Amino acid sequence: MTIEFDNNLPIYIQIMNYIKGEIVTGKLQPGDKILSVRELASELQINPNTVQRTFQELEREEIVETRRGMGRYVTSNKETIMTIKKEMAKDVLERFIRGMRELGFEGPDILEAVAENIRSQDDK
Repeated sequence: MTIEFDNNLPIYIQIMNYIKGEIVTGKLQPGDKILSVRELASELQINPNTVQRTFQELEREEIVETRRGMGRYVTSNKETIMTIKKEMAKDVLERFIRGMRELGFEGPDILEAVAENIRSQDDK
């Protein structure tokens, strides 16, 4: 696992976003075991306390669950995973729309640009 850390965002949030991305793209499946705190800290070369905080937040959001004596696992709740996917999609769309507006596009122009791009992708 490789993460390019951004100094403008807390590391634990960046790790959370990475793990959420792995879940919504299917690289981590519902019920999959997640690396331990020590394993992940070692792999990312960061403080184990940072990883622990990441896992605590993921558990609070019910994205991962701890099974006593067995470790942490991706939630099996498909609704939770779909909610994460929709939240991540919303973030992507907001950044895209903001960028298009900065380029001078308005709502209908943005929709047309997206529709054209989808058509061209479908033709490939």
